[in-house]
Amino acid sequence: MGKHTQLLNERSLQLLKTLVERYISDGQPVGSRALSKDSDLHLSPATIRNVMADLEDLGLVHSPHTSAGRVPTVSGYRLFVDNLLTVKPLNTQELNRLEGSLSAHQDTSQMISVASRLLADLTKMAGVVTLPRREIVCFRHIEFLPLSHNRVLVIFVTNEQEVHNKIIHTAKLFSPAELQQAANYINSIYTGHSLNAVREAVVKDWQDDRERVNQGMLDAVAMAQQAFNQDELKDDYVLAGETNLMGFSELADRDRLKSLFDAFYQKQGVIDLLDQCMKADGVQIFIGEESGYQAFDHCSVVTSSYSVSDEVVGVLGVIGPTRMAYEKIIPYVDITAKLLGAALNPKATPP
Repeated sequence: MGKHTQLLNERSLQLLKTLVERYISDGQPVGSRALSKDSDLHLSPATIRNVMADLEDLGLVHSPHTSAGRVPTVSGYRLFVDNLLTVKPLNTQELNRLEGSLSAHQDTSQMISVASRLLADLTKMAGVVTLPRREIVCFRHIEFLPLSHNRVLVIFVTNEQEVHNKIIHTAKLFSPAELQQAANYINSIYTGHSLNAVREAVVKDWQDDRERVNQGMLDAVAMAQQAFNQDELKDDYVLAGETNLMGFSELADRDRLKSLFDAFYQKQGVIDLLDQCMKADGVQIFIGEESGYQAFDHCSVVTSSYSVSDEVVGVLGVIGPTRMAYEKIIPYVDITAKLLGAALNPKATPP
């Protein structure tokens, strides 16, 4: 995009900035008279038309109809976001609302849901937050309780107080004493390790220890393997405000909405897109087809990773039309990511 900025003088850049801001505000193609009025450059409509023709040749704007004004292309938005955007910091009231809502007294799942809902409410778009990666979910304790028909209720605790319940089916009927012995064995070996490490360890123990340990220990490992099944602990995200997107005319086409909502509920494509942001610093923005995901061709996705104890563990963001108020959305996403990380790590000092 540096190539475009080098080809454009200050006048052309100012007109492009004015056009993008006007289009974001009104949603209507911008004509030369409106640009003359808004840009404060005191240029004639003829001069502005010439500049617009140059911008169109560079692929930064296009005319949706032969007689209409122009609208920004994805390249035009990208140049605007990277070089011309003036981000507006959040005011004290907005900061206080965010900080107060993301209280460290809630458990992780509550805070993830609150963060996605806050992003949706503040931006009137869709808010999305990935669950913290399993690598930082710490196994604390497990219990097995007998049910009927070779079923066992598994109760396990992660992190500080997060309780998970699951019913598994066992190959044989276990007595309460045998189940207690199995739980004691797993707790003595795996407590304090990350859930990801526990899952990998029980698979390895099952393969390596068959000839070295007794049947009771093998039964315990087999039950742990079911309890921490990889397929059921897959990455996920919490989405809020997706119905907000139905209010934007550029997304309201039935097929476009169907494609978008299918993407939300099939999840994997969205997760893959968000995962790209895990290794990036700061706010990341995908505009239109930049996401590489066809369902989002008419959307922009503004994301930021969030960290606990200086380790990136997840990503949050806002999904909306390409015609979004980037100068407002970017600080919402940036600050929410910082506050969520601080809330998940009570020892941290909020930003």
